[in-house]
Amino acid sequence: MDRVIKLRKGLDIRIQGVAEKNLLSVPPSEVYAVKPIDFQGLTPKLSVRQDDPVKAGSPLFFDKYRPEILFTSPVSGRVKVVLRGERRKILEVQVEADGKQDYIDFGKGDPLKMGREEIIEKLLNSGVWPFIRQRPFDFVANPSDTPKAIFISLFDTAPMAPDYAFILKGQQKTFQIGLDVLTKLTEGKVHLGIHPERSDISFVEALENVEIHSFTGSHPAGNVGVQIHHIDPVNKGEIVWVVNPQDVLTIGRLFEEGRFDARRTVVLAGSEVKKTGYYQTMMGASVEPMVKNNVKEGILRYISGDVLTGKKIEPSGFIGFYDSLISVIPEGKYFEPFGWALPGFNKFSFSRSYFSWLRPRKTYRLDTNLHGGRRAFVLTGIYERVLPMDILVLHLLKAIITDDIDNMENLGIYEIVEEDIALCEFVDPSKTEMQKILRDGINALIKELG
Repeated sequence: MDRVIKLRKGLDIRIQGVAEKNLLSVPPSEVYAVKPIDFQGLTPKLSVRQDDPVKAGSPLFFDKYRPEILFTSPVSGRVKVVLRGERRKILEVQVEADGKQDYIDFGKGDPLKMGREEIIEKLLNSGVWPFIRQRPFDFVANPSDTPKAIFISLFDTAPMAPDYAFILKGQQKTFQIGLDVLTKLTEGKVHLGIHPERSDISFVEALENVEIHSFTGSHPAGNVGVQIHHIDPVNKGEIVWVVNPQDVLTIGRLFEEGRFDARRTVVLAGSEVKKTGYYQTMMGASVEPMVKNNVKEGILRYISGDVLTGKKIEPSGFIGFYDSLISVIPEGKYFEPFGWALPGFNKFSFSRSYFSWLRPRKTYRLDTNLHGGRRAFVLTGIYERVLPMDILVLHLLKAIITDDIDNMENLGIYEIVEEDIALCEFVDPSKTEMQKILRDGINALIKELG
């Protein structure tokens, strides 16, 4: 931990409404949902029907092509509805909670005394396995693979992101058990990325069986993909696994308590929230109890996740499977005549198009307005100023658009996923949907590789 990796590229977006570090309670949600659309590359097959009774840990659906990977209910109750979209695509499996919270008992266990296959079987049967994702491609990890390493980022630099030092406080024992599980899943190392100021150093120094790496810099320094790039990059044919900090706790509780405990601390933040804070809730819970009578009037955008990579949800929508943040910002449905000609003291601009750069510490009430139409996709060099990775973003995206598989591989498509270029999309003067293009390229590459 003596070495500090200093990232000089990046950008912190200063949005109003960062959550206060208060741990708040919220009335339990009546309905919970697990959404197949939260998982890349998944073809779900149902294990239940409407009105079927379930316990916490009961399978709701599984992966058609890897049927051993189960996705289980966070609560006990009954299946309320299976929501479908076009061509009967499964969008949500909603469970109405019964308030009893009956768990399936998967048995306690000491991971240090268990074999790798025994640990994998417990993770699969309980539905905890999907918390482990692989790079490249950001899919749920394949249990038949052995990764060269496992990575965890213990800090998040995204706009209004949760403070994991605050969330993990007092849970070191459970976190250590989760780490012990992960060490059994790889022949390499478990890497933990920290920030010298944003991480609880005393918490980190007491952990065992991990290798600590310290990072400084603006967003996306907290992205696990950026940390992998600077520690042990992913080359063609290699696989690493990644896990979120709160998901390490879920893994730890499975072995500590013998059950799928889906408790989660979720941050409610944004300029339109009256009372921001850290809410004790559960994975897949409805956000309605948190936002009801707690947001300002107006047309608002509710996002499960951060404003750069999160998914739009309704005020009665559900927390995403991997998300620990609910963002609420204004919608940008308005036209601003001659907006480009105004000084823009209240507008955030990376390119210094407005005079707001004269006030570097100012925070902004940002909305979803594009502030202009889509333009030609041209070489500007702006993307390389915010991405601390040796990847030529524009060239890679052009290779994807032209279906040039060889160039896609040579330009680093195995190293990045959507969150890594989300900041490039934010500063892009062309208003290009870069994250969508990248996912299309990943899917094309997978099809080509068979």
